[in-house]
Amino acid sequence: MIAVVGSANMDVVTQVDTLPGPGETVFARSTHHYPGGKGANQAVAAARFGEAVSFYGKVGDDTAADELLRSMAANGVNVAAVERAAGVPTGQAAVLVDGAGENAIVYTAGANSAVDAAYVDRIIDRVRAADVLLLQLEIPLAATAHLLRALPQKRPIVILDPAPPRDLAMLPLDRIDILTPNRGELASLTGHSVLENAARRLLAQGIRTVLCTVGSDGAHWYGEETQRIAAPTVAAVDTTAAGDAFNGALACVVAKMPVAEAVRWAVAAGALTTTRQGAQPSLPRRSEVEALVRQTMPPRTAGNP
Repeated sequence: MIAVVGSANMDVVTQVDTLPGPGETVFARSTHHYPGGKGANQAVAAARFGEAVSFYGKVGDDTAADELLRSMAANGVNVAAVERAAGVPTGQAAVLVDGAGENAIVYTAGANSAVDAAYVDRIIDRVRAADVLLLQLEIPLAATAHLLRALPQKRPIVILDPAPPRDLAMLPLDRIDILTPNRGELASLTGHSVLENAARRLLAQGIRTVLCTVGSDGAHWYGEETQRIAAPTVAAVDTTAAGDAFNGALACVVAKMPVAEAVRWAVAAGALTTTRQGAQPSLPRRSEVEALVRQTMPPRTAGNP
């Protein structure tokens, strides 16, 4: 069973030809609303792999919350422990997507900021029973730290997606099994632009494995070994939720196959997500990922990236 403790947002996605610069106004081609939030997206991504998934977090007392909960439940996610924060709006993300599929996101936490230690205490017994726990940084760090300290030492496997990047100093880093930053997040977390140097700094602080995603180039794995996992070539239209697909797929397979093989599946899931619009609507199913892994992805590449 997979537990996801994190954020649920309503995404407002606007398609533009180019992302605006400071003080610039650009015309939009379209605007749509999609269920999103890194936590909810990762829960849906894992559920579409056919795994049992429970999502834990908070939403507001509004119609956006109703839609988010319906979307997760329709995808097979257990949302029984999600709480509503009275008088607080549901979280929202304003997403701009350009003609090349790249995006820029502005996040409003809303009810996600109400996830606290008291809520963690109410759900901790269920989280402890999970095989894998997925976390992100769109809920308060204090709640995440409290949760990590309340876990047994070896179970569940903890995967932390450090997005948006924040100072990790208050977290018990030795309880994080896998950290999954992208290139920019890894640099922001460490102050190092060279991937291996940045990853080694985090490993020295207690994190057991660093998996750095690098977009169309795949992912770099740093831990007991150093490997580069190549990505398949796809026609990207929207990179929104690619990282969430990566993490959701990784959670489903990391305990069932060697790490490098699990990362190949996760990279394929992220790539497929970029071929579709929106967050949760773009997340692939296991059969699609398996087909892409078999058809297009080369064997893992060993050695330094």
